[in-house]
Amino acid sequence: QVQLVESGGGLVQAGGSLRLSCAAFGRTFSSFAMGWFRQAPGKEREFVAAINWNGLSTFYADSVKGRFTISRDNAKNTGYLQMNSLKPADTAVYYCAAKARAPLITNDYDYWGQGTQVTVPS
Repeated sequence: QVQLVESGGGLVQAGGSLRLSCAAFGRTFSSFAMGWFRQAPGKEREFVAAINWNGLSTFYADSVKGRFTISRDNAKNTGYLQMNSLKPADTAVYYCAAKARAPLITNDYDYWGQGTQVTVPS
């Protein structure tokens, strides 16, 4: 089992930045790829970004490419999502997730955090 706890969400003005963190507890974090997903009110959960177990491969949704950066520190059992140039359309609950196998951009992850709210007022 892996427990995931997100933090770092909040309210930020358009154009601002936030860094989300995902702390992992339980099984070895480095055994898993990590992904970030988000769900806006009335919409389905969507893929945002993913990173493989050693951090050498990353994937991004087109909507965040060039603005968001996913990273991880296996020594700290923590993953991150740096979000820059935030837009009102980025408003959502953000979830981190972990899985042991590819593909990383699908939502069939094995473990999920509880989510953290990000709000960018228009």
